[in-house]
Amino acid sequence: MDAAGSVCGCLVSRLGEARAHRSGHRCVVGRNPTGLDSLSVRMSDLPAGRVTFLFTDIEGSTRLLRALGDRYADALANHRRLLRASFGRHSGVEVDTQGDSFFVAFPDPNEALAAAEEGQRALAAHAWPDGELRVRMGLHTGDPLISDDHYVGIDVHRGARIAAAAHGGQVIISERTSKLVSEAGAPAVTLRDLGVHA
Repeated sequence: MDAAGSVCGCLVSRLGEARAHRSGHRCVVGRNPTGLDSLSVRMSDLPAGRVTFLFTDIEGSTRLLRALGDRYADALANHRRLLRASFGRHSGVEVDTQGDSFFVAFPDPNEALAAAEEGQRALAAHAWPDGELRVRMGLHTGDPLISDDHYVGIDVHRGARIAAAAHGGQVIISERTSKLVSEAGAPAVTLRDLGVHA
């Protein structure tokens, strides 16, 4: 996004497919009384300074829940397992998870992009019941404040908006993240400029 809040997107191509998609630290996972996964992340665990945020969300999760019924719990657990493994291999810190969404922070934009690409590959390769499970992802790099063990600032909102603009199976990255990845050398994935999006 630019200063006006527009998304300056880059497309990350899915390797091995003709179509394209938009595209350490450890998460401490505990159990809450509801039995759902919850996090215990202390402020000292969160990357500080320039941070790259990754937001994810299952596309059509309500429709998928209705279609799968009781099998949705297993699909959701496999989704979480696959993505957490990718995040962990690239120094991602799981900040929050709600339902079928993740909010993860990375100290390095290249590692964030690598985690997103690896996560999409793992999801695409998995045998899902009744077809495929598609996840939209968005990456944005900023300089957030940390307060009460949470990130605060416009960059958090921008990252979430960028993810919301993606389609399932896509990773969209902000212009700032794209520039940082490019400055570090050629990324392992192909980026395609999508222009400015309001």
